This record gives sequence, structure tokens and C-alpha cells, in this order.
Amino acid sequence: MEMYITIVIRTVMFYILILFIFRVMGKREIGELSILDLVVFVMIGELAIVAIENPKVSSIHVAVPMVLLMLIQITLAKFSLKSKRFRDLVDGKPTIIINRGKIDEEAMRKQRYNFDDLLTQLREKDIRSIADVEFAILESSGSLSVIERMNNSDGQPKDGDITIPLIIDGNIEEENLTRINKTNLWLRQELKKMGYRDVKQISFCSFENGKFFVDIMDEE
Repeated sequence: MEMYITIVIRTVMFYILILFIFRVMGKREIGELSILDLVVFVMIGELAIVAIENPKVSSIHVAVPMVLLMLIQITLAKFSLKSKRFRDLVDGKPTIIINRGKIDEEAMRKQRYNFDDLLTQLREKDIRSIADVEFAILESSGSLSVIERMNNSDGQPKDGDITIPLIIDGNIEEENLTRINKTNLWLRQELKKMGYRDVKQISFCSFENGKFFVDIMDEE
């Protein structure tokens, strides 16, 4: 009987502790969890199971590594906010699967993503036909973002575009410049025309439908 009481107490205790840890780590939807988040969540869950199933294991010996994992996750999360390269290394980059209505088979192969996956995720978004899709982007979380084709008043497809990040956290995205057939020099010249001379002071710069959006770091 005493063993069952211990199990109940430990279950409630670790339930509260895990709620506290997840609350401190921040609000994230399950589909938006990074690899770092997922690894920490799994390890914390496994530690809690060990502690509940084996009453002989000291609660402190389990609680300490759980809190340590929380601190590691928070530290790495803050580091990832400051380093785009670190985010790309850990989480990967979004991949354009359908670009202006054209399927990029090479991108699908690199991501080990097949047509069954594509059609399944399109159906989940109530997209009946690939022909209705202008852009489909496989996010780093594994979810598929879809932008449907826009039509003119006569019902004919209208050319659209997606936001292309050219600068993130003060770093120029050379790959995206290549995607829009532009150069580093072109970007710097265009920014100078708009009065932005120091790229390192730009937190985010995008280019969409021929227009720039620029946000300066810590600007109020």
C-alpha cells in the first residue's frame, strides 16, 4: 500500500514539475517544436517515467537533471535567437517544394519528401489540385505552408510572389539573392538608396513583388 501512495505522490509531483519546466521554456505548438525542444521533451518525459516506476530512485536525483535540461534548452534557445547559422544547423531551412506552380523534384529528393507526402498535406489543407498551388513551402518543423494561386477578374491566373528574406539578423542571405537573380552589390546599392548604409543594423529585410521591407534592430 505504501508503494502505491509513493507512486501517486511522485506522479503528482513530477506532473507539477514538468508543467513548470514547459511553462518556463515557453509556449510552442507541437508542430512547431524544434529538434532541441523535442529532444529535451523526450528526455524529461523518460526521466519522469523512471522516477515514477522505480520508487527506489531518489526524486532529487531525477529532478536535478530535469531542471538542468531546462536550463540547457533555454540557453541554446537564446543562442539560436542571436545566430542564424546555429538555427539553420539545428532546425534546418524551409524548402520550396512548389515554386510558381512548378514542382521542384530535386528539392523533394533532398528532403526525402515524396508525392504521397505532398498530396496528403495538400488534402489536409483542403487543396484539391496541385494546379491550384502557387507556392508550397516545407517548413523546418515538417509542416507544409501553401499559398494558392491568385486569379485576375477574368479568372486567369495572376502572377504572385512570396516574401524573400534577404537579410536576417544583419547577415545577407546569399542563397536567396541567387534565387531572385540578384547580387550582394545590388542589394547594398538598393539599401543605400533608401538610406540604409550599415547592413549589420538591419534585423530583417525582405523583397516581395519588387518592394522592400526593412526593419532596423531594436528600433522603437
